[in-house]
Amino acid sequence: MTSTIDGATKPAKKESLLLNMAFNILIPTLVLTKLSGEEYLGIKLAIIVALSFPIIYGVRDFLSRGTFNFFSALGIVSVSMTGGISLMELDAIYIAIKEASIPLLFGAATLVSLKTSQPLIHTLLLNDAILETDKIAAALQANNRQPEFNRLLVNASWILAGSFLLSAALNYFLAVYMLTADPGTQAFNEQLGKMTALSFPVIAVPAMIVMIGDMFYLFRGIKRITGIPLEEIIKQK
Repeated sequence: MTSTIDGATKPAKKESLLLNMAFNILIPTLVLTKLSGEEYLGIKLAIIVALSFPIIYGVRDFLSRGTFNFFSALGIVSVSMTGGISLMELDAIYIAIKEASIPLLFGAATLVSLKTSQPLIHTLLLNDAILETDKIAAALQANNRQPEFNRLLVNASWILAGSFLLSAALNYFLAVYMLTADPGTQAFNEQLGKMTALSFPVIAVPAMIVMIGDMFYLFRGIKRITGIPLEEIIKQK
C-alpha cells in the first residue's frame, strides 16, 4: 500500500452540531414517543414524519456543501431502510441487523481503502481541514520517511475499523434490547424513539472515544516521523 499526502479540496462549510442533533435525534425521538397515538399522527404517519427529518437534514447538507458526502448518503439510506422495515411491520431483528451492518460497512471500507491511493482515513482524520497536509508531505519527502508513514496509516486504519466494529456490536445489542414490542404498534414506535435517543450516549460516545484515541495516535506518529511540533501539524483555526 502506498499513500501520499497531497493538496486536498477546500474545507467544507462547518455544520451546526445542535442542528445535526436536533434533526437526527431530538425531533425524531419526540415524534415517535409523543405523537404516535391515534389522537395525534398515528403509528405509520409518525414513523414517516420522524424519519423524514434526518433525510431532510442529509439533503440540506448536500445542497449547502455542494459536494457528495458518502457518509450523509449512507445515513439517508440507513434511515430509509429503518422506515421501510417499520412500515412493513417486519420483525425487529431486521432493524438490529441493519443497525449493525452500516458501521460494519464503514469498517470494511476503511480496510479495503488501504489498497487504494486514497485510504478512507484521509477523509476522516488526515485531511486538509484538520492538518497542515502540505507541510507533512514535504517533511516526509525530504526525510524519505514515506514507508514509515504508510505503516502508521495502516495501524491507524485498523484502530479506526475497530471503532466501527464496536459501534456495530453496540448498535445490534441496543436494538435487540430496546425493540421488544410488536411492530405496527404504538409501543414499538415509542421504543424506536427511545432507541434513537439512546443511540448517541450508548453508541456514538464509546466509538468517538476510540476514534479520538486513534487521532492522537496518528498525530503523535506524524510528529515522530516528520519531526514537526504538534502545534505546527494541527491546522490553526
